[in-house]
This record gives sequence, C-alpha cells and structure tokens, in this order.
Amino acid sequence: MGFRTVVIKSRAKLEHRLNYLVIRGEAEKKIAISEINTLILQSTAIALTASLLNELIENNVKVIFCDKKCNPSSELLPYYGSYNVSGKIREQTEWTEESKKQVWREIIVRKITEQAKHLCDLGYEEESELLFGYASEVTDGDLTNREGHAAKVYFNRIFGEDGSRRKETFANICLNYGYAVILSAVNREITACGYLTQLGIWHRNEYNNFNLGCDFMEPLRVIVDRKMLTLNEATSDYKREMIELLNMPILSDGKNTTLDVAIRTYVRSLFGRLNGKAESIIFPQMLYQV
Repeated sequence: MGFRTVVIKSRAKLEHRLNYLVIRGEAEKKIAISEINTLILQSTAIALTASLLNELIENNVKVIFCDKKCNPSSELLPYYGSYNVSGKIREQTEWTEESKKQVWREIIVRKITEQAKHLCDLGYEEESELLFGYASEVTDGDLTNREGHAAKVYFNRIFGEDGSRRKETFANICLNYGYAVILSAVNREITACGYLTQLGIWHRNEYNNFNLGCDFMEPLRVIVDRKMLTLNEATSDYKREMIELLNMPILSDGKNTTLDVAIRTYVRSLFGRLNGKAESIIFPQMLYQV
C-alpha cells in the first residue's frame, strides 16, 4: 500500500516506465508507483497513457480528476477490486432492510455526536447538548430525521444564521473539496472490497454513482468541517490542506494510524456489520488536531 499523495497542478505528460510514474513537464520527475496512494490531477492540460492508468489500477492507486476550476469531478475506479466480486455483489443485494436501517442509525448517531463535540469545542455548549439529545433519539433508519434537525443547528452555528451551504463562499468551496477527497478514499475501499458504490443503504439517487460512499462517509464530514475553520482565504492552500487530511494522525480500533488507513478499517467493519459477521463498527476516533 502506497503512502504518497501526488498532486499535479500544471501541464504535463504522465507515463509508465519500469514501475515508475514519469512526469514530463518543465523537468522530468520519477516516482515509484508502489509508493503512491493517491494521484490528484488538478489541471485539464495533463495527458496520460493507457499503460499508466492500467498500472495505477493494478496497484490500487486512487486517481482523482479535477475540472477547469480545479475541483474534483471524477475518479478512476477498477471494475474488479476483489477476486470474488460477483459473490460480494450478491451479498450486497441480499442485505436486509432491517440491517441497513440499523447500520444507518449507528452512522447517524456517530455523525451527530461528532457534530456535538465540535460545537462544544467551539464554545456552543447549549447547542452541543441539544445535538447530544438528538443523537440519543435516532431510530433505525432515522425515521424522525434527527440528522436534518441536527444539521440545521450545527451549520447555523458554523456559518451563522444567514449562512447557507448553497452559496459559493470560501467556506463552502473548502468543504466541497474536502468532502470530495474523503468520498474518493471511501469509494476506493468499497471497490477494493468488491462491492458496488452505486447501491447505497440510505442514499438511493439513480443519478449518483457513489450512493454507498455517501452513506459511509457521513461521520467523517466533521473532520473536514474542523479543518475548514482553521483556513484563511488569503493565505491558505486549502486544496493541499484538505488532501493532507488523509495523512492526519487518528485512532482506529485503539491503534494510532492515519485517516486513510483508518478509513480502510472502518469500511471493512461496515461490511462485516451488514453481512452479520461483526457486532460493531470501527469508527475512526478523531484526535481533534486539525
């Protein structure tokens, strides 16, 4: 498993040569493909070979493509992430509504709890207690929409009463970019396990290719929220900062690791839970150092 996050920002040609990623721009650079975890192509003036794409897929390298505004727009995912993909897909289609609703409840409880902790750290104790109350009221499938109620309180404090997630502000641009990076990491692990990202347990939009990834990433959004509040529009390279979140120190199953590795453990535990082979979900435990 690689450990480097490689970002290409300017015009270049990328190719595969002797197990290396070769970057031909103003100067030629080489990086061992085995060392790469994530490759982000921020410029639309980048050309790359089919041979390189194939090699990146075989080495389970996450590749993210950006649009003209340098925002993540798509990613490269393999058809076959596991030797028994058909069996995994059969498992996925046989998940019961009961188990999906139970897992969704656990995901939402965790998400609201992390939001409550964040508000507490920001000094909003009254709102924090309100969210802890919402977390305790979540039912299987969140039929009473505690998530929506919590989100309204949470973002009103993050952005102010007049704030909106729909406006093209620096804060929203940061959040959208960070969420896309985390979603991509989750999608990679889903595919590596042999499951379909399109079939979600709660998100069911027929135009969304990443319904399951959107489900699984919900408790991880607060990590991006915390980082966004530390950034300054005038001085921050927010894209680099959000990408580096994948390397942040975190606890996973009682062990010190990075967020990227913790996501792998978390996603696999979710599948164990949905398949009735695990009793608990191993959520990443944030150290709040972002």
